[in-house]
Amino acid sequence: MDNGMKHKVTNEQLSRLIERTFGVNTLQVEELSDGWANTAYSIELSNGKTVIMKVAPLASVKMMSYEKGLMKTEVETLRRMKELGGIPVPEVLAYGVDDDIVGSDFFVMEKLEGTTYNKLKEGMSEAERYRIEFELGQYNRRINELTGEWFGLYADDQEGERQNRSWRETFHKLILDVLKDGRAAGFALPIAYEVIEQEIAARLDCLDEVTVPRLVHWDLWSGNVFVQDGRITGIIDFERALWGDPLMEVYFGRLNLSEAFLKGYGKDGLTDAENSRRALYSLYLDLILAIECAYRLYEDTGHVEWTRNNFAQGWEQFLKST
Repeated sequence: MDNGMKHKVTNEQLSRLIERTFGVNTLQVEELSDGWANTAYSIELSNGKTVIMKVAPLASVKMMSYEKGLMKTEVETLRRMKELGGIPVPEVLAYGVDDDIVGSDFFVMEKLEGTTYNKLKEGMSEAERYRIEFELGQYNRRINELTGEWFGLYADDQEGERQNRSWRETFHKLILDVLKDGRAAGFALPIAYEVIEQEIAARLDCLDEVTVPRLVHWDLWSGNVFVQDGRITGIIDFERALWGDPLMEVYFGRLNLSEAFLKGYGKDGLTDAENSRRALYSLYLDLILAIECAYRLYEDTGHVEWTRNNFAQGWEQFLKST
């Protein structure tokens, strides 16, 4: 989606970078519009291959607190998934930091076969959707089986900010940072910031149940799942990965929860305690979707309005959750 955050580069810059990196020429370049932060390009090479290049925003771009080390996180987690095995992720072919040609970080990965699930979902039968979401549940479980030594954003440890916090303390800081970002940007929410903070603080006890840090994709919505011939062919966009509670995953949320996903994941449903945790995670995402509009400067005013309405609806459900 077009916004004021994306760093768009010229075909000439991309061609120079491809030639320097792979020693081949560029035949054709197509900008991909689906990304929300990085700029992505499909590039046809003279050796017959087609690759995807992602270019990070410039270092001078103001981003939200949790959006740090996004590209390095994505590259490292993709490589980690390849090593783990059993998860269809693209191979990372090249990675560069603060490149002198494009002026920011970039990486190149193989192009996946298929089409994103969000573009196919409405045209599928109920049985076809069930199969895809059951399979997604299985893959998501596989991702979450990877455990870490600490809670927090994947990038924290890379930048020397590793904290020996409990999940309760870690998540509380994450959601307060989002509110801090909103205040810093002068973003007006329909509910006073102080009220939101008070309601969150009153509901943190349920997080004490989470004691094992697990790898959470966190952005595994249908637009990051590739499908072909009724099967999942790829999973992308690990840039916001963190060590936390698997219930943060998108398909456990109020907008995506399905019986098929739960069955594939190996769950029959959510307990009352799990629903309490899930309510906090849904509010976290609703806040991000609304407040990030102040940072990304979306051109689609319809999306901006949707985020405000979504937060208002989410807030009402959050209050009823306990």
